[in-house]
Amino acid sequence: MILSDYRAPGYYCEMTDAAAAAPVRDRLAALSIDALHRRAAAAEAELYNLGITFTVYSDKDAIDRILPFDVIPRVLSAPEWHQIETGVIQRVAALNLLLDDIYHGQRILKDGVLPADLILGHAQFRPEMQGVDLPYGTYVHICGTDIIRDTDGSFLVLEDNARTPSGVSYVIENRHMMLRAFPDLVDGVALRPIDSYGLQLLAALRETAPRHAADPAVVLLSPGSYNSAFFEHVFLAREMGVPLVEGRDLVVEDERVYMRTTSGLAPVDAIYRRINDDFLDPEVFRPDSALGVPGLMRAYRAGNVSLANAVGTGVADDKAVYAYMPRIIRYYLGQDPILPNVETHLCREPEGLAYTLDHLDSLVVKPVGEAGGYGITIGPRASRAELGACRDRLLADPANYISQPCISLSVSPTLVDGHVAPRHVDLRPFAITGAKTWLLPGGLTRVALREGSLIVNSSQGGGSKDTWVLE
Repeated sequence: MILSDYRAPGYYCEMTDAAAAAPVRDRLAALSIDALHRRAAAAEAELYNLGITFTVYSDKDAIDRILPFDVIPRVLSAPEWHQIETGVIQRVAALNLLLDDIYHGQRILKDGVLPADLILGHAQFRPEMQGVDLPYGTYVHICGTDIIRDTDGSFLVLEDNARTPSGVSYVIENRHMMLRAFPDLVDGVALRPIDSYGLQLLAALRETAPRHAADPAVVLLSPGSYNSAFFEHVFLAREMGVPLVEGRDLVVEDERVYMRTTSGLAPVDAIYRRINDDFLDPEVFRPDSALGVPGLMRAYRAGNVSLANAVGTGVADDKAVYAYMPRIIRYYLGQDPILPNVETHLCREPEGLAYTLDHLDSLVVKPVGEAGGYGITIGPRASRAELGACRDRLLADPANYISQPCISLSVSPTLVDGHVAPRHVDLRPFAITGAKTWLLPGGLTRVALREGSLIVNSSQGGGSKDTWVLE
């Protein structure tokens, strides 16, 4: 029995503490550890053969890597998923209203709910977007909301990824892998399907295309094969059935975007772009960018092409703005948050900085604009030298940091080093928004494979699991 010696004292366990997971626990009990190893090895070989990889820019010895895949799934009950689904939809609605407001009337700033300098002085605030009207007011077409559970099993939002969230390809490939490697584990379990993501994304992109486009032409704009998520770009273009293009494949004429083809120029109405704002249009942003399309912003501002996600969404993809999300939800929606935030201290505020400095050894300190787990200091696990360096950074640039309590993240049984052991996990559900918002059932469960680690990011040694949402 692979779970016979498994224990997770002091943590909420997604497998042993959840009643909904009982049928899966019983089926796992029938497997030997040797059988689990054999199937896991076969799954890893298949990942390699399929080229399901990501890139670590900071690792000079291993650029392309297989995302580690753990074969023990994570199970969510229907009521648990309902809370996640309604909570994420609520947050996405508030984020879109926030972005529409700050690029138009800026009521939330005038009413003092958000500090004006936090938004207008933000590196990702794009004055070029002021006054630009978008179909349905949709700025965040694709959102990845990172969710954790505490020792009681309660859901908490860790951050909102509203620029170019990645990882959905692994969600779908993980499910395919489980269906092939563990048909006996899946058989008879009523799982919510996830195969419609590509069609849902295509429908939203077409729905938010310019009004003049009767049959909108959609493309996926990628930086190219050296990008860390290029596998995902290829995967999503295939799932949607749309061309995968680079900047050099597009041209702007008379404020319309066209794709170069062997038979001439073909109009483009909607672009799912996996390129950051700075590199999108050398006429407006970085003039040295070879990745973007000259004149793209002219076509965009003229309403002749749509971009997903919209330019300027990075303002909402910020850990300092995240701290205000409960107020933002109440301001625009008149509702309490369905999914609460983790308690957050803003170091840009004197009291937040003072509290952080006084409790540095018990807090997690994060830079507001970083992603991928970089730049984080975990106080309880940091050395004296690391805490000193963190203090220096805080004093030099307090506005660049937030701090949060060190949450005991939930764990899930994970196959590591020849045995099954508890490892910390989080969840990134993916929301697609056109006129309305739809959530992919489940999402990306990331797992910190290193013993005791709280950082689940793939770039920091994390892996992933299949996430099962029960009907």
